[in-house]
Amino acid sequence: MLTLGYTSVPALLKYLRHAEHLGLDVENARAVAGISAEDLADNGKRLPSEVHERLLEHLMQVSGDPLFGLHAARYVQPGSWSVLGYITMNCATLGEAMSRIVPYEKLVGDMGTSQLELAGDHVRLIWNCRHEHPGIRRHMVENVLASWMLYARWIADMDRSPREVWFEHARPDEAPQADYEEVFGCPVLFSQPSNALLVPLDYLSIPLRQADANLLRTLEEHALTMMAGLDDNEPLPQRVKNALRLLLKDGLPRKEKVAEKFHMTVRTLQRHLQQAGTSYQEILDQLRQELAEHYLLRSDLAIQDIASYLGFTESRSFHRSFKAWTGMTPGEYRESRKGAPL
Repeated sequence: MLTLGYTSVPALLKYLRHAEHLGLDVENARAVAGISAEDLADNGKRLPSEVHERLLEHLMQVSGDPLFGLHAARYVQPGSWSVLGYITMNCATLGEAMSRIVPYEKLVGDMGTSQLELAGDHVRLIWNCRHEHPGIRRHMVENVLASWMLYARWIADMDRSPREVWFEHARPDEAPQADYEEVFGCPVLFSQPSNALLVPLDYLSIPLRQADANLLRTLEEHALTMMAGLDDNEPLPQRVKNALRLLLKDGLPRKEKVAEKFHMTVRTLQRHLQQAGTSYQEILDQLRQELAEHYLLRSDLAIQDIASYLGFTESRSFHRSFKAWTGMTPGEYRESRKGAPL
Protein backbone atom coordinates (compact mmCIF):
# COMPACT_ATOMS: atom_id res chain seq x y z
CA MET A 1 0.00 0.00 0.00
CA LEU A 2 1.32 3.43 -0.94
CA THR A 3 2.26 5.57 2.05
CA LEU A 4 1.45 9.18 1.27
CA GLY A 5 3.75 10.72 3.85
CA TYR A 6 3.21 14.26 5.08
CA THR A 7 2.20 17.74 3.96
CA SER A 8 3.47 20.93 5.61
CA VAL A 9 0.78 23.21 7.02
CA PRO A 10 1.75 26.20 4.81
CA ALA A 11 1.03 24.13 1.68
CA LEU A 12 -2.63 23.80 2.77
CA LEU A 13 -3.25 27.48 3.39
CA LYS A 14 -3.74 28.33 -0.31
CA TYR A 15 -6.76 26.05 -0.42
CA LEU A 16 -8.25 27.52 2.74
CA ARG A 17 -7.72 31.11 1.59
CA HIS A 18 -9.47 30.37 -1.70
CA ALA A 19 -12.29 28.67 0.20
CA GLU A 20 -12.63 31.76 2.38
CA HIS A 21 -12.69 33.97 -0.73
CA LEU A 22 -15.55 31.84 -2.09
CA GLY A 23 -17.49 32.28 1.16
CA LEU A 24 -17.26 28.62 2.14
CA ASP A 25 -17.43 27.38 5.72
CA VAL A 26 -13.71 27.09 6.46
CA GLU A 27 -14.20 25.85 10.02
CA ASN A 28 -16.34 22.98 8.76
CA ALA A 29 -13.74 22.19 6.11
CA ARG A 30 -11.08 21.99 8.81
CA ALA A 31 -13.29 19.71 10.91
CA VAL A 32 -13.98 17.38 7.98
CA ALA A 33 -10.27 17.12 7.23
CA GLY A 34 -9.27 16.74 10.89
CA ILE A 35 -7.24 19.96 11.11
CA SER A 36 -7.28 21.97 14.34
CA ALA A 37 -6.78 25.73 14.70
CA GLU A 38 -3.58 24.91 16.61
CA ASP A 39 -2.31 22.92 13.62
CA LEU A 40 -2.75 25.91 11.31
CA ALA A 41 -0.99 28.23 13.76
CA ASP A 42 2.22 26.17 13.52
CA ASN A 43 3.94 26.72 10.17
CA GLY A 44 6.51 24.08 11.03
CA LYS A 45 3.94 21.34 11.53
CA ARG A 46 3.54 18.46 9.09
CA LEU A 47 0.21 16.66 8.80
CA PRO A 48 -0.43 13.22 7.25
CA SER A 49 -1.11 13.65 3.55
CA GLU A 50 -4.41 11.82 4.02
CA VAL A 51 -5.50 15.04 5.79
CA HIS A 52 -4.49 16.97 2.67
CA GLU A 53 -6.62 14.64 0.54
CA ARG A 54 -9.66 14.96 2.81
CA LEU A 55 -9.44 18.76 2.82
CA LEU A 56 -9.06 19.06 -0.93
CA GLU A 57 -11.78 16.49 -1.67
CA HIS A 58 -14.25 18.33 0.58
CA LEU A 59 -13.46 21.74 -0.90
CA MET A 60 -13.73 20.38 -4.44
CA GLN A 61 -17.23 19.13 -3.66
CA VAL A 62 -18.65 22.14 -1.79
CA SER A 63 -17.05 24.89 -3.90
CA GLY A 64 -18.74 24.05 -7.18
CA ASP A 65 -15.49 25.19 -8.82
CA PRO A 66 -14.20 22.57 -11.31
CA LEU A 67 -10.84 24.37 -11.21
CA PHE A 68 -10.60 24.82 -7.44
CA GLY A 69 -6.94 23.74 -7.29
CA LEU A 70 -5.94 25.94 -10.21
CA HIS A 71 -7.70 29.00 -8.82
CA ALA A 72 -6.30 28.47 -5.31
CA ALA A 73 -2.79 29.05 -6.75
CA ARG A 74 -3.44 32.81 -6.74
CA TYR A 75 -2.89 32.72 -2.96
CA VAL A 76 0.68 31.45 -3.22
CA GLN A 77 3.19 33.22 -0.94
CA PRO A 78 6.86 32.64 -0.06
CA GLY A 79 5.75 30.80 3.07
CA SER A 80 3.58 28.43 1.03
CA TRP A 81 6.70 26.36 0.40
CA SER A 82 8.20 26.53 3.88
CA VAL A 83 11.90 27.48 3.83
CA LEU A 84 12.10 26.55 0.13
CA GLY A 85 9.99 29.61 -0.72
CA TYR A 86 12.42 31.97 0.99
CA ILE A 87 15.44 30.18 -0.52
CA THR A 88 14.13 30.65 -4.07
CA MET A 89 13.24 34.27 -3.35
CA ASN A 90 16.86 35.07 -2.39
CA CYS A 91 18.52 33.43 -5.41
CA ALA A 92 20.22 35.66 -7.99
CA THR A 93 18.31 34.43 -11.06
CA LEU A 94 15.19 32.52 -11.97
CA GLY A 95 17.33 29.60 -13.14
CA GLU A 96 19.04 29.41 -9.75
CA ALA A 97 15.66 29.47 -8.03
CA MET A 98 14.40 26.60 -10.21
CA SER A 99 17.50 24.56 -9.40
CA ARG A 100 16.65 24.72 -5.67
CA ILE A 101 13.27 23.02 -6.02
CA VAL A 102 14.47 19.43 -6.34
CA PRO A 103 16.92 19.40 -3.38
CA TYR A 104 14.55 21.02 -0.89
CA GLU A 105 10.99 20.15 -1.95
CA LYS A 106 10.65 17.49 0.77
CA LEU A 107 10.40 20.39 3.23
CA VAL A 108 7.04 21.26 1.64
CA GLY A 109 5.82 17.68 1.88
CA ASP A 110 5.68 14.32 0.18
CA MET A 111 2.95 15.16 -2.37
CA GLY A 112 5.27 14.67 -5.33
CA THR A 113 8.74 15.03 -6.79
CA SER A 114 10.13 17.49 -9.30
CA GLN A 115 12.72 17.21 -12.04
CA LEU A 116 14.36 19.52 -14.55
CA GLU A 117 14.95 18.37 -18.12
CA LEU A 118 16.88 20.36 -20.71
CA ALA A 119 15.09 20.03 -24.07
CA GLY A 120 16.68 22.05 -26.86
CA ASP A 121 15.90 25.71 -26.33
CA HIS A 122 13.82 25.25 -23.18
CA VAL A 123 13.78 23.54 -19.79
CA ARG A 124 10.93 21.34 -18.65
CA LEU A 125 10.08 21.86 -15.00
CA ILE A 126 8.21 18.61 -14.27
CA TRP A 127 6.13 17.59 -11.27
CA ASN A 128 5.29 13.94 -10.56
CA CYS A 129 2.32 13.70 -8.18
CA ARG A 130 2.30 10.77 -5.72
CA HIS A 131 -1.46 10.90 -5.07
CA GLU A 132 -3.48 8.41 -7.10
CA HIS A 133 -7.10 9.52 -6.66
CA PRO A 134 -7.80 11.04 -10.13
CA GLY A 135 -9.79 14.08 -8.97
CA ILE A 136 -7.47 14.98 -6.11
CA ARG A 137 -4.44 14.38 -8.31
CA ARG A 138 -5.73 16.72 -11.03
CA HIS A 139 -6.43 19.57 -8.63
CA MET A 140 -3.03 19.13 -6.92
CA VAL A 141 -1.11 19.10 -10.20
CA GLU A 142 -2.92 22.16 -11.53
CA ASN A 143 -2.33 23.98 -8.26
CA VAL A 144 1.40 23.19 -8.18
CA LEU A 145 2.12 24.24 -11.78
CA ALA A 146 0.07 27.43 -11.51
CA SER A 147 1.67 28.24 -8.15
CA TRP A 148 5.15 27.83 -9.63
CA MET A 149 4.36 30.19 -12.47
CA LEU A 150 2.65 32.87 -10.38
CA TYR A 151 5.40 32.79 -7.77
CA ALA A 152 8.09 33.07 -10.46
CA ARG A 153 6.34 36.15 -11.83
CA TRP A 154 6.37 37.70 -8.38
CA ILE A 155 10.00 37.01 -7.38
CA ALA A 156 11.26 38.06 -10.84
CA ASP A 157 8.95 41.10 -11.04
CA MET A 158 7.78 40.09 -14.51
CA ASP A 159 4.62 39.13 -16.35
CA ARG A 160 5.99 36.44 -18.66
CA SER A 161 4.43 33.03 -19.26
CA PRO A 162 5.91 29.62 -20.09
CA ARG A 163 6.10 28.56 -23.72
CA GLU A 164 3.55 25.84 -22.98
CA VAL A 165 2.02 24.05 -20.04
CA TRP A 166 1.59 20.27 -20.14
CA PHE A 167 -0.80 18.13 -18.13
CA GLU A 168 -0.90 14.34 -18.10
CA HIS A 169 -4.66 14.30 -17.51
CA ALA A 170 -7.35 15.05 -20.05
CA ARG A 171 -9.14 18.39 -19.85
CA PRO A 172 -12.31 18.00 -17.78
CA ASP A 173 -15.49 18.62 -19.80
CA GLU A 174 -16.75 21.19 -17.30
CA ALA A 175 -13.59 23.33 -17.52
CA PRO A 176 -13.16 25.38 -20.74
CA GLN A 177 -9.73 25.57 -22.37
CA ALA A 178 -9.94 29.38 -22.14
CA ASP A 179 -10.04 29.21 -18.33
CA TYR A 180 -6.68 27.44 -18.26
CA GLU A 181 -5.07 29.77 -20.78
CA GLU A 182 -6.35 32.81 -18.88
CA VAL A 183 -4.38 31.65 -15.82
CA PHE A 184 -1.20 30.58 -17.63
CA GLY A 185 -1.19 33.07 -20.50
CA CYS A 186 0.09 30.45 -22.96
CA PRO A 187 -1.04 27.27 -24.76
CA VAL A 188 -2.10 24.54 -22.31
CA LEU A 189 -1.91 20.97 -23.62
CA PHE A 190 -3.55 17.90 -22.10
CA SER A 191 -2.87 14.14 -22.23
CA GLN A 192 0.87 14.88 -22.37
CA PRO A 193 3.81 12.68 -21.25
CA SER A 194 4.30 14.71 -18.05
CA ASN A 195 3.01 17.59 -15.97
CA ALA A 196 5.37 20.43 -16.84
CA LEU A 197 6.06 24.08 -17.44
CA LEU A 198 8.13 24.56 -20.61
CA VAL A 199 10.43 27.45 -19.73
CA PRO A 200 12.49 29.20 -22.46
CA LEU A 201 16.21 29.15 -21.70
CA ASP A 202 16.50 32.94 -21.76
CA TYR A 203 14.14 33.13 -18.77
CA LEU A 204 16.76 31.42 -16.59
CA SER A 205 19.01 34.48 -16.53
CA ILE A 206 16.23 36.85 -15.40
CA PRO A 207 17.45 38.51 -12.16
CA LEU A 208 15.32 38.25 -9.05
CA ARG A 209 14.32 41.45 -7.28
CA GLN A 210 15.23 40.38 -3.74
CA ALA A 211 18.47 38.42 -4.21
CA ASP A 212 20.62 38.20 -1.08
CA ALA A 213 23.57 35.79 -1.27
CA ASN A 214 24.37 35.89 2.46
CA LEU A 215 20.79 35.26 3.50
CA LEU A 216 20.53 32.53 0.88
CA ARG A 217 23.44 30.64 2.42
CA THR A 218 21.95 30.95 5.91
CA LEU A 219 18.57 29.72 4.67
CA GLU A 220 20.13 26.77 2.87
CA GLU A 221 22.04 25.73 5.99
CA HIS A 222 18.78 25.93 7.94
CA ALA A 223 17.02 23.90 5.24
CA LEU A 224 19.69 21.20 5.40
CA THR A 225 19.22 21.00 9.17
CA MET A 226 15.47 20.61 8.69
CA MET A 227 15.97 17.98 5.97
CA ALA A 228 18.14 15.90 8.28
CA GLY A 229 15.27 15.79 10.74
CA LEU A 230 12.95 14.19 8.18
CA ASP A 231 14.95 11.02 7.67
CA ASP A 232 13.31 8.57 10.11
CA ASN A 233 12.19 6.29 7.28
CA GLU A 234 15.39 6.65 5.25
CA PRO A 235 17.98 3.85 4.90
CA LEU A 236 20.91 4.05 7.32
CA PRO A 237 23.45 5.32 4.71
CA GLN A 238 21.17 8.30 3.97
CA ARG A 239 20.68 8.99 7.66
CA VAL A 240 24.45 8.90 8.19
CA LYS A 241 24.88 11.35 5.31
CA ASN A 242 22.27 13.67 6.87
CA ALA A 243 24.01 13.47 10.24
CA LEU A 244 27.36 14.30 8.64
CA ARG A 245 25.75 17.21 6.79
CA LEU A 246 24.80 18.74 10.13
CA LEU A 247 28.04 17.97 11.95
CA LEU A 248 30.31 19.29 9.19
CA LYS A 249 29.29 22.83 10.12
CA ASP A 250 31.43 22.44 13.27
CA GLY A 251 34.40 20.81 11.55
CA LEU A 252 35.11 17.27 10.42
CA PRO A 253 33.25 15.01 12.90
CA ARG A 254 34.80 12.02 14.57
CA LYS A 255 33.32 8.64 13.68
CA GLU A 256 32.50 8.09 17.34
CA LYS A 257 30.27 11.17 17.38
CA VAL A 258 28.34 9.99 14.33
CA ALA A 259 27.95 6.47 15.75
CA GLU A 260 26.62 7.91 19.02
CA LYS A 261 23.76 9.57 17.13
CA PHE A 262 22.55 6.11 16.13
CA HIS A 263 23.27 4.53 19.54
CA MET A 264 25.93 2.30 18.04
CA THR A 265 29.63 1.67 18.41
CA VAL A 266 31.84 2.63 15.48
CA ARG A 267 32.37 -1.05 14.70
CA THR A 268 28.62 -1.75 14.63
CA LEU A 269 27.97 1.30 12.44
CA GLN A 270 30.68 0.21 10.01
CA ARG A 271 29.23 -3.29 9.86
CA HIS A 272 25.71 -2.04 9.09
CA LEU A 273 27.04 0.28 6.40
CA GLN A 274 29.06 -2.56 4.89
CA GLN A 275 25.90 -4.69 4.77
CA ALA A 276 24.22 -1.81 2.92
CA GLY A 277 27.04 -1.84 0.34
CA THR A 278 28.89 1.29 1.44
CA SER A 279 31.22 2.66 4.11
CA TYR A 280 31.59 5.68 6.37
CA GLN A 281 34.39 7.12 4.24
CA GLU A 282 32.47 6.59 1.00
CA ILE A 283 29.44 8.43 2.42
CA LEU A 284 31.64 11.27 3.68
CA ASP A 285 33.34 11.60 0.29
CA GLN A 286 29.98 11.61 -1.54
CA LEU A 287 28.65 14.32 0.75
CA ARG A 288 31.77 16.45 0.45
CA GLN A 289 31.66 16.18 -3.33
CA GLU A 290 27.94 17.11 -3.45
CA LEU A 291 28.46 20.12 -1.18
CA ALA A 292 31.63 21.19 -2.98
CA GLU A 293 29.88 21.15 -6.37
CA HIS A 294 26.90 22.96 -4.88
CA TYR A 295 28.97 25.83 -3.46
CA LEU A 296 31.26 26.08 -6.48
CA LEU A 297 28.30 26.44 -8.84
CA ARG A 298 25.78 28.31 -6.71
CA SER A 299 27.81 30.67 -4.55
CA ASP A 300 30.63 33.17 -4.80
CA LEU A 301 32.47 31.65 -1.85
CA ALA A 302 36.24 31.51 -2.16
CA ILE A 303 37.58 28.00 -2.75
CA GLN A 304 39.55 28.21 0.49
CA ASP A 305 36.33 28.95 2.40
CA ILE A 306 34.56 25.99 0.76
CA ALA A 307 37.46 23.72 1.73
CA SER A 308 37.26 24.92 5.33
CA TYR A 309 33.48 24.46 5.45
CA LEU A 310 33.88 20.85 4.26
CA GLY A 311 36.34 20.05 7.03
CA PHE A 312 39.59 20.19 5.03
CA THR A 313 42.41 21.60 7.13
CA GLU A 314 44.21 22.95 4.07
CA SER A 315 43.23 23.90 0.51
CA ARG A 316 45.75 21.50 -1.07
CA SER A 317 43.96 18.49 0.41
CA PHE A 318 40.65 19.78 -0.93
CA HIS A 319 42.15 20.29 -4.41
CA ARG A 320 43.55 16.75 -4.45
CA SER A 321 40.30 15.18 -3.29
CA PHE A 322 38.12 17.18 -5.66
CA LYS A 323 40.33 16.29 -8.63
CA ALA A 324 40.10 12.61 -7.66
CA TRP A 325 36.28 12.90 -7.58
CA THR A 326 35.74 14.87 -10.77
CA GLY A 327 38.95 14.88 -12.77
CA MET A 328 39.14 18.69 -12.38
CA THR A 329 40.42 21.12 -9.80
CA PRO A 330 37.76 23.20 -8.00
CA GLY A 331 38.71 26.26 -10.07
CA GLU A 332 38.48 24.34 -13.35
CA TYR A 333 35.12 22.89 -12.33
CA ARG A 334 33.69 26.32 -11.48
CA GLU A 335 34.99 27.83 -14.73
CA SER A 336 33.74 24.93 -16.88
CA ARG A 337 30.17 25.36 -15.60
CA LYS A 338 29.95 29.12 -16.16
CA GLY A 339 26.99 30.00 -18.35
CA ALA A 340 25.36 26.60 -17.90
CA PRO A 341 21.54 26.81 -17.90
CA LEU A 342 21.12 25.67 -14.30
